Amino acid sequence: MTDIVERRTLFIGGRWTDPAGDDTIAVVSPHTEQVVARVPHATPADVDAAVNRARDAFDHGPWPRMSLGERIETVTRIRDGLLARHRELALLVTLQNGCPVTTSVPVQAQSAVAAFTAALAVAKELRLEEERTGLTGPLLVRREPVGVVAAVTPWNVPQLAIAGKLAPALLAGCAVVLKPSPETPLDAYLLAEVCEKAGLPEGVLSVLPADRETSSYLVAHPGIDKVAFTGSVGAGKQIMAAAATNLTRVTLELGGKSAAILLEDADLDQALPNVVAGAFVNSGQACVALTRILAPSSRYDEIAQRLTTAVARLKVGDPSDPTTTIGPLVTKRQQQRNLDYIRIGLAEGATLLTGGRVPDHTPTGWYVEPTLFGDVDNAMRIAQEEIFGPVVCLIRYQDEDDAVAIANASDFGLAGTVWAGTDEHGIEIARRIRTGTYSVNCQRFDVAGPFGGYKNSGIGREFGPEGISAYLETKTVHLPAPVQA
Repeated sequence: MTDIVERRTLFIGGRWTDPAGDDTIAVVSPHTEQVVARVPHATPADVDAAVNRARDAFDHGPWPRMSLGERIETVTRIRDGLLARHRELALLVTLQNGCPVTTSVPVQAQSAVAAFTAALAVAKELRLEEERTGLTGPLLVRREPVGVVAAVTPWNVPQLAIAGKLAPALLAGCAVVLKPSPETPLDAYLLAEVCEKAGLPEGVLSVLPADRETSSYLVAHPGIDKVAFTGSVGAGKQIMAAAATNLTRVTLELGGKSAAILLEDADLDQALPNVVAGAFVNSGQACVALTRILAPSSRYDEIAQRLTTAVARLKVGDPSDPTTTIGPLVTKRQQQRNLDYIRIGLAEGATLLTGGRVPDHTPTGWYVEPTLFGDVDNAMRIAQEEIFGPVVCLIRYQDEDDAVAIANASDFGLAGTVWAGTDEHGIEIARRIRTGTYSVNCQRFDVAGPFGGYKNSGIGREFGPEGISAYLETKTVHLPAPVQA
């Protein structure tokens, strides 16, 4: 059995500090169902301390007053520290999340480092002051940090979600109070150690693992200038309502029900392995997962047979085994949610093509077999609601207009992909789909480009130049008009 990791302090304003309360969070392995770590549970009093230190650091400290170049140097040291410890980071995510190690290294750890690298590249080209010619005289347009940021991150891709908020916020000159998910706090502790070693000034970062009650207190705190949140639609709506009391700015990256469209002339040898990988990435616990696969009627039977074979071959098991593709779900609650949706799909009349059960060979752990439903109507709950696990729908369409209509007939609009005979044809389809990100004849996620959603998939964008802009306010300074001779 793995020794239990014991963390007894919180990282508040750059100092390792005793928590205000005595409650702890037990981190449980989704594979063994055993406690693997204990960390303090942050309280509202800890939030007050963190926000006050962040407020002081922003209002009076050096960080927002440093040159952009100086902040770039510090954030580069943070990036390099994460890179040096990325293998350790990946193994922590595998331990606490159950993410297969073959996914936790590239998706969880290396992509977080890449997000810092991409943000640094954007910052090096950033112009924080610009002179313009106005109608009545010259203007100086400044871009200034928004202030103190509450960053609330999820359990599924914890370090990537943190990087998408922390890197641009720090480069903009903000102070950050980070609230990681109580299911997955261990990687956030590693990040705090890296930031401390990198010389981040005191007050600029706090890390407060906590549950929903403390999160609600944080996002409604009058000392917070901006909330950056990744999570469910329901929680996002609650955060937006709480933030409205103080007119706090928000960035919300929420759920998805993304569609993969296979056109009649698609190269299935190329498309299907990528679609399966995109559908079951991180054991299906991904907001961008391709959970709706749209197949033309003329090729439906062929696609159903090939997908069924491919999904049935996915290896389920110990996430530390490098041959595992599908690990456990993060909690027993999440496992039960997936099993409930499988029952709903059967009751709705969908055909279970493969999966649908708890695997026989996993006596412990919160596992669900990779599951593929066929004969799915897009109006069914399994096609409309985010399940967040290895449960995927195969949907028949009649022609391209029908495929586009089905893809768009969703409350979500986060991601998707199309597979076409030519890239040009695929781009035509991409222009018709109402999602924030889209892939043509590939399945990609690039931290150099803006990421976010339409409709219930969120508000605002992370990554790319747009990601840093979300942490900047714009100020116009009117300068005196030149004296006429």
